[in-house]
Amino acid sequence: MADTATTSHDPAAWRGIYTATALPFHEDLSVDFDAFGEHVAWLAANGTQGVAPNGSLGEYQTLSDDERAQVVRTAVEASPEGFGVMAGCGAYGTLQSVRWIEQAAQAGAGSVLLLPPNTYRADTDTVLRHYREAAKVGLPVVAYNNPYDTKVDLTPAILAQLHAEGLIVAVKEFTGDVRRAYEIAELAPDLDLVVGSDDVLLELGLAGAVGWVAGYPNAIPQSTVELYELATSGDPADLAKALPIYRDLHSLLRWDSKTEFVQAIKLSMDVAGRKGGGCRPPRAALPTAIHDRVVADTEAALAKGYK
Repeated sequence: MADTATTSHDPAAWRGIYTATALPFHEDLSVDFDAFGEHVAWLAANGTQGVAPNGSLGEYQTLSDDERAQVVRTAVEASPEGFGVMAGCGAYGTLQSVRWIEQAAQAGAGSVLLLPPNTYRADTDTVLRHYREAAKVGLPVVAYNNPYDTKVDLTPAILAQLHAEGLIVAVKEFTGDVRRAYEIAELAPDLDLVVGSDDVLLELGLAGAVGWVAGYPNAIPQSTVELYELATSGDPADLAKALPIYRDLHSLLRWDSKTEFVQAIKLSMDVAGRKGGGCRPPRAALPTAIHDRVVADTEAALAKGYK
């Protein structure tokens, strides 16, 4: 099948910084949709290109179906003209993912972020069937490679097959293995690479990434936008400017790839004056040592003028 994925959609629907939005709750742990909508508008006003709701950072696994659908609708309604919504549509089964993609399309999302099937350790044929069904809905699909959580690795060879069939437009690469960027470019030169973990931004920016599904813009959007633009411009002088910023922020950015990433990023939001707040069970409050580390690193970044 001919490659149609990159020619039939507007690349703005997945390129640039898409914040993987944290989800605020009330004290009773019901979703604070008003605060969430305000947060989406705030991210737009602070220079990011879009949001990716209902990802792991948005605690989608703990939401009811009604809540999950309302999160996408709220994000779309709060987005100004030209601001993108990349809805997370991961689910245990292909049929469920397809329904979430259909819901995202109905709500007005411009793209979706889709994990491979993760009910069991799927083989290549199963992965291909999963994305074939997802692509039938018509929204551009950004594949999400997170083999740590799904136990299914979207290798460069599999990604090349998916792209060759026109099933995906990009991949959010979360393995942390920056060497993959070059193999992906060799096997699927027109497949867009999206940074999937905050702490490899500079490395994947240098390797040609054109997007970033990011955690820390939730707390410091302006500084992360600046860092992204410097890291992806292709100008060696910009890379030299990016390096000291990256070093300053890396103690925060690396939380995005830790088990406690949801609590850590929400805590940084609290320190920065945003509404992060608590998480739904089973996620609990951070142990004291980690809590104090995140607070100290966030305060240090803010003291240096990062915002």
